[in-house]
Amino acid sequence: MVDPGRPVKDIKIDSNTSIEKIFDELSQSGGFESVNLSTGVEILSEMISDKECLRFISFVGAVVSTGLRGILKDMLKNKWFDVAITTCGALDHDIARHFSHYKEGSFTMDDNELADQNIHRLGNVLVPMDSYGPLIEEKMQAFLEEEYQNGVKEMTTAEICKMIGKHLGEDSFLYWAYKNDISVVVPGIMDGAVGSQIWLFTQKHNDFKLNMAGDADLLSGYIFKAEKSGAFMIGGGISKHHTLWWNQYREGLDYAFYITTAQEFDGSLSGALVREAISWGKVTQKAKQSTLHAEVTTILPFIYAALVSKLQK
Repeated sequence: MVDPGRPVKDIKIDSNTSIEKIFDELSQSGGFESVNLSTGVEILSEMISDKECLRFISFVGAVVSTGLRGILKDMLKNKWFDVAITTCGALDHDIARHFSHYKEGSFTMDDNELADQNIHRLGNVLVPMDSYGPLIEEKMQAFLEEEYQNGVKEMTTAEICKMIGKHLGEDSFLYWAYKNDISVVVPGIMDGAVGSQIWLFTQKHNDFKLNMAGDADLLSGYIFKAEKSGAFMIGGGISKHHTLWWNQYREGLDYAFYITTAQEFDGSLSGALVREAISWGKVTQKAKQSTLHAEVTTILPFIYAALVSKLQK
């Protein structure tokens, strides 16, 4: 017999309503994605507060090109997560934006004109060439050379991320991961500017090795010791899948909240709802889980504000 659930309540907001109260209102609104949003905030709040839980955050690199970088940085500064899994672009943008600046643009700009001006376009974010490729080459070659001269001939991606973080500043998510001993793993590190610079470095120093298996040793060390695990997954692709993949080795995530713009009709991993991962053993059958269809730069600041309010209490 189907349980019809609670009555749908109208949302009531006035000038004194706190953001935490707004999320409480959403939980009873019956309002399509708003319920998933409210549920996700509850899941994250409980996951972050659970002392037995190994906490993952995964995110796609493109968001680091936007102001959302500040929210990601603050979540790591707050020590809300133990492990971050991301893409090479996140490293590229963190370095580039620490040492330079990106510009505001629009989705409708003329890409031929931008190419003539040596400006890359990432959605509505403009990336001057001088702020990206040449800058990242200069910095990465210097960082790697310093490690090499100190006798380091082999590094995992987690060690690469710590190396970068210690050379950046408080505006950087990699800096706060380094500062708070949060491991950042980049399973697809060769797919980006930082990865290309690692390869270029090996051409000059053929005894230097990138040890991807060492990242697996690191993650297995976390997973096999975890009493519980949870993940906040921002966007799909390899960062989401790597998070789910490793958690199958402890019978799945106990908490999972996923934000995506992808749809599931094409069978893609990015479009797959969290509940699909239950069938693979990547999320437990009793997990507290939710999927929110939303564009993350519009919604994460509000989620962060609600979490700060809830966790302070």
